[in-house]
Order: sequence, then C-alpha cells, then structure tokens
Amino acid sequence: MATRAIDPARFEPSDFGRRFGALIIDWALCLLAASFYADPRVVAWPPVVVLISLNAFFIGLFGQTPGMALARLRCVSVADGGAIGIPKGLLRGVLLALLVPAVIMDADRRGLHDRAAGSIVVKLPRPGAA
Repeated sequence: MATRAIDPARFEPSDFGRRFGALIIDWALCLLAASFYADPRVVAWPPVVVLISLNAFFIGLFGQTPGMALARLRCVSVADGGAIGIPKGLLRGVLLALLVPAVIMDADRRGLHDRAAGSIVVKLPRPGAA
C-alpha cells in the first residue's frame, strides 16, 4: 500500500452528513442550470451531465464545488494534498453520478469514487484556526 502524503493531524476526513449536504446544494444548482436548456421533470439526464461537468471542472482545478465551499470541504489528492486534475475529477464525477460508489466508504471515509480518483474529502479548518 502506498504511503499517504496527507497529514492526518492537519486534515480531518469529512463526515457523510457534510458531504451529503454539499451534494444537495450542488444538485440544486445543477437542476437550476439544466432547466435553462431542458425541463428536468421531463428529461432526467441534463442535470446529471451538469453534475459530472461541475465535478470535473471545479474539483479537478480548485478542489471544491460550490456546495463543498459552503460546507467547508475540499477534495484533495491523497498523494500531495493538491487538486486532482480534470481527468480524475471527471472520473470521480462519473462514479459519483452512479451513487453506489459514493456510499461505500472505507475507514478514512473515502468512497469508491475517491479511491478511484486518488482523492480524499477533508474538512477545512475554521477561519483563524491554527
């Protein structure tokens, strides 16, 4: 097993509740965005495509989606603590859209989608905390 570059004393893995809350916020944004070009009540796939794209772009480049920013979470690379890049963000987004990989977590609270992308979702420290 590869050694992890993430310092457990510095970052705490996120709990399921905060991750789920961030996903609900992101899903609401995806429904809103998709409603500009399709009716999500009639055609179900446009919000899913927006969710996958949102994850690929925002997590790949910045390490967090808008929902994760509001929940004070960040998705970082297990190897170096940085952003995971768009290809891994895309893989993570596709697997997240399947839902099953997201609810199967290991001891570090990493879902199968996180393990496949080499990422971990961590809580951000409070502003002003050392």
